[in-house]
Amino acid sequence: MVEPNRVLTVGAAQLGPIALSETRAQVVNRLLHMMTRAHERRCDLVVFPELALTSFFPRWHFDKAEDIDRFFEKSMPGPETRLLFERAAELGIGFCLGFAEMVDDADGAKRFNTSILVDKTGVEIGRYRKVHLPGHADYKPARKWQHLEKAYFDVGDLGFPVWRAFDGIVGMCICNDRRWPETYRMMGLQGVELIVLGYNTPATEPPWGFEPTHLAALHNNLSMQSGAYQNATWVVGVAKAGREEGCDMLGGSAIIAPTGEIVAQARTLDDELIVADCDLDACNHYKSTVFNFVEHRQPDKYGLITETAGSSGRRDQE
Repeated sequence: MVEPNRVLTVGAAQLGPIALSETRAQVVNRLLHMMTRAHERRCDLVVFPELALTSFFPRWHFDKAEDIDRFFEKSMPGPETRLLFERAAELGIGFCLGFAEMVDDADGAKRFNTSILVDKTGVEIGRYRKVHLPGHADYKPARKWQHLEKAYFDVGDLGFPVWRAFDGIVGMCICNDRRWPETYRMMGLQGVELIVLGYNTPATEPPWGFEPTHLAALHNNLSMQSGAYQNATWVVGVAKAGREEGCDMLGGSAIIAPTGEIVAQARTLDDELIVADCDLDACNHYKSTVFNFVEHRQPDKYGLITETAGSSGRRDQE
């Protein structure tokens, strides 16, 4: 008897602009609405963008620590965000949420650009902290917009782990991480079948200088599609989009198959939910043929790979 495919219905919950004046409670209400819509469309998992609880605050320079700290969560869930976990458990839906995280330790406060993976019971099962921080650390008064991620965040210290969840192998990354092939490969070597990521990407005036506007969308799709294909995994990229406090943010949220094909993509720059049935078993073909890391990289001979997720790079049998 042929076993049924492992089909995971995933919702990419793109958000339109979040104003500086919006409260956490107001933003959480928007997320709850999107989560409810995802449940109505029978999603198993809904993915929210990077820094989904606030405006993209690294575009401003703040002199006072308290002006920066107000954007950070000292606990997750916290007083305002607890509703997300409760609603997820009530609806039986998982979610991935990006937010600014503050951690107090013996060396003082550390701040991370973070995402968490929460299961259908409302319990956090995975946490990732952004590794590839773009932009600059010093105030540049000549710029119309700052991009001070290097000033406001510490480099992520959790690596690129994967989690056995939702009947598959799931990984996370954030925004600029998607441009680096090693992000996908680190998870690909662990047999990843679904990578979820949020981004806040300017459509114009990127932090690295002038670039023709049309290339922002091209490079966004190119990096995610190639990462999906070369590592035989689904990729779900979710944007904060639209004109946020005068800055145009790229949309284009997309769900991408292991073939590199875009199977669903947002059409607007507003709050928008796109949904796709992601057959996790569709990863197996390329994992066992074109991108069979063990067979084609010959790690024992060349020392290229020290450990993989099984002899063929496919999902371990538990």
